[in-house]
Amino acid sequence: MNTALCSSFGSCASCVLGLDYTSQKELKIARTKELFSSIWQACGFNSECCFFETNESGFRSRAEFRLWHDESGVHYAMNGADKKPVIIETCAIVDAKISALMPRILEKINGNSSLKERIFGCEFVASSDEVLAILLYHKDIESIKAELKNLANELKINLIARSKGKKLVFGSEILNQKIKVNSKILNYKISPDGFIQPNASANEKMLNFVYSKLANHNKKDLCELYCGHGNFSVALAPLFRKVLATEINKASTALAKQNAEQNGVKNLEFARLSADEFAKALRAEREFKRLKHLELSSYDFSHILVDPPRAGCDESVLNLMMEFQNIIYISCSQASLRRDLDLLAKTHKITDFALFDQFAHTNHIESIVLLKK
Repeated sequence: MNTALCSSFGSCASCVLGLDYTSQKELKIARTKELFSSIWQACGFNSECCFFETNESGFRSRAEFRLWHDESGVHYAMNGADKKPVIIETCAIVDAKISALMPRILEKINGNSSLKERIFGCEFVASSDEVLAILLYHKDIESIKAELKNLANELKINLIARSKGKKLVFGSEILNQKIKVNSKILNYKISPDGFIQPNASANEKMLNFVYSKLANHNKKDLCELYCGHGNFSVALAPLFRKVLATEINKASTALAKQNAEQNGVKNLEFARLSADEFAKALRAEREFKRLKHLELSSYDFSHILVDPPRAGCDESVLNLMMEFQNIIYISCSQASLRRDLDLLAKTHKITDFALFDQFAHTNHIESIVLLKK
């Protein structure tokens, strides 16, 4: 990225790679090879890692901005390299629907003293056809409920306002997302209160990659940990006899059940458990009331899929994964992935390693690793 694409490049700390996109790709592949070369040898992986590109602009479907006050009004801002706010007029990497809404909502806020007073942040979430704005306040939002409602109506948007201990919703806080997997359109409900893949196009590529790789596997049942709103489990369920997915977030679990139902997936069950809790349940170390609707002994798991937070998997979860014939590990942190593969390499070999560029112009890269015992 350069100033021709974004006038804030070089001052805003969000985008840091001032290279053309081909050079960014080469850099990320080279870093991956350097970090994982020894583990690839240990796991007997002799193939090249696949790299899936993203667009250079308009790819972020979730974005968060500070709102900075000065004598001329309220402005969008991001942290600079020195942590000081950098005022931005536009953001080149956000979804087109977010980009179009940003100046409109800011104009309305600056034109209304009640909406402007003590506002400190604005977040956006975009789906296939919808957009949601979230306004953050350091004051009681009940005092401006009427103004917020008018704002949502005038802009014809879904709007959430938050202040300490309070939340107001105008329109819907649940958005509808369409994703094409194996030539079939899947319909998901997504919420800003749970984890959402921030690059919808990259997410679709990730789902199709895993689907295509598993299509030729010998498969029985699938276990998924950290399933969120059912992003992977709903898409992959047609490949398996039965699927059991776990997620600790209550709201995400509820959405996951709806997503399975609205896509006609009948071989998928959900349990509201942490990954560590599920590991204990599967080993019969502890009983959980939240599992009373399931008969764990009826599952014959051939595959386990994990998509953990940046910190990676706990040792108890890794030990559980090692008992499975096939592992699909999705990671947003190559550092924790490298650490976890050191243990998994004791029992498994890597069969596929793919990189998905969720965020151009940054050092971030998403990885998917398939392993076989």
